[in-house]
Amino acid sequence: MARLRTECAWKAGQTHRSLARYLLEETHETLEAIDTGDAEHLREELGDLLLQVFFHAAIAAESEGFTVDDVAGDLVAKLVRRNPHVFGDGEPDAEDRPDAATVNEMWEAIKAEEKRRTSVLDGLPPTLPALLLADKVLDRLARTGVAPEVAAGPDAGLGERMLGLVAEARAVGVDPEQTLRDAVRRVVAADRPTTG
Repeated sequence: MARLRTECAWKAGQTHRSLARYLLEETHETLEAIDTGDAEHLREELGDLLLQVFFHAAIAAESEGFTVDDVAGDLVAKLVRRNPHVFGDGEPDAEDRPDAATVNEMWEAIKAEEKRRTSVLDGLPPTLPALLLADKVLDRLARTGVAPEVAAGPDAGLGERMLGLVAEARAVGVDPEQTLRDAVRRVVAADRPTTG
């Protein structure tokens, strides 16, 4: 990356902000590869996503005082901290290992403590896609025992009805974002109009 930043005018001119759109684009292309089940495409897109990590780390190394090694080291430390059931003292017997739901609760509790969050709704990026944001808000509220009233009747606004559909999807254990993406993909596959 250092050589590319030195010898390629386009790469030399990039900033975190100018690269943000490419990070988002590569993320969506990776999701497409996952959705289609194409392993070769997934391999390619994971490489493109990894390139974004290296690119941002190279920019940071030039002016912000951290490198890709620091990023990797921080990730390893986080994984150790947030997985005490794996990296803690002793080796638990298979029957003593926590289930996936308990592991998720532990991860979120440790994360909230690390970030010094005072509300379960703290830390949700406002730039999340709306369905994902709705799902995360409802999930976090459910973990506290709060079940918000979600209007779903014909008199409710469209946004409230959409939120009601997210709540309905959650109630049956369905990922609303993935479900909608799958439905759109089926429409596109069935009704591909030709250009004329």
